[in-house]
Amino acid sequence: MMTSSRRRPDRSPLCAGLLACLAASLAACTLTPSGAPPTLSPQRIAQIIASPDRSAADRTNDLRRKPELMLAFIGIRPGMTALDVSAGGGYTSELLARAIGPAGTVYGQSQPRDPNRTPPAPAAPEGASPPTPADDAAQAPARPPPPPPPLPSPSTPRTSAAALAERDAKLRSAGVAAAAIVPVAQRFDDPVPSALAAERLDLVTLMFNYHDLGFMGVDRAQMNEAIFRALKPGGAYVIADHAGRPGTGISESGTLHRIEEAFLRNEVEAAGFRLAAEADFLRNPADPRDRNTPEPPQPKDEFVLKFVKP
Repeated sequence: MMTSSRRRPDRSPLCAGLLACLAASLAACTLTPSGAPPTLSPQRIAQIIASPDRSAADRTNDLRRKPELMLAFIGIRPGMTALDVSAGGGYTSELLARAIGPAGTVYGQSQPRDPNRTPPAPAAPEGASPPTPADDAAQAPARPPPPPPPLPSPSTPRTSAAALAERDAKLRSAGVAAAAIVPVAQRFDDPVPSALAAERLDLVTLMFNYHDLGFMGVDRAQMNEAIFRALKPGGAYVIADHAGRPGTGISESGTLHRIEEAFLRNEVEAAGFRLAAEADFLRNPADPRDRNTPEPPQPKDEFVLKFVKP
């Protein structure tokens, strides 16, 4: 930990040379075995979060999402090729693009809705539902909405792809040195563009939406296997979600919007992944985890897991 004591700078050539060597050695130590660039420093991450061109909505979201801790936990490196599964409005996709920089690319995936099906109603009223066996294939796909025309009318719902394109355009117009954000409209059980399907990705993120795959009837095993194949050896798969109670599995995905952590971990590891790290900066042990919105009002208990491809 740094102290507040100050000392006069030593300007001798010997001291300067030693400091330069030390800095070079530390930088070398942060390289991955493949010689990739070092991960971003906390100072650089703080600069990204504080960027004045970020939207007010994203800054409000920061209060809950704690992006400075999330980006540090992920271990972002410049030049990465990343896939943000279930990108939604693009909050995470934009942060990744800013952190990865112009030498990399961020793909933001969303699933087109089947126009012949309507969103399912919740299976049970919210709150205090008992643990039940998972029944994750009973309901039909519900979101996101279908792709819009090039110039949607005000009455047309804005899609994830449109939101991502808007974010990318704003980054370019603001002159931000960010990775390109590329919308990907593919099913969740086949989320990876074909050009990236064989060990082309460095990073995959899935933020707070894995639970939704339950009531949407997604083949999660197929999805996780596709992500495993697309990641390079050593690549990371980072998942955050709302914690459910022991024994609930994914059965409360459409009611409480939660998933049991151990259940999720078992599914992902079954695809070949190894759990590398878990973070507690979004945990709230006081959350009873029996409602979508906790009572008394408080943050949801949320877990963050980093898996790697061996």
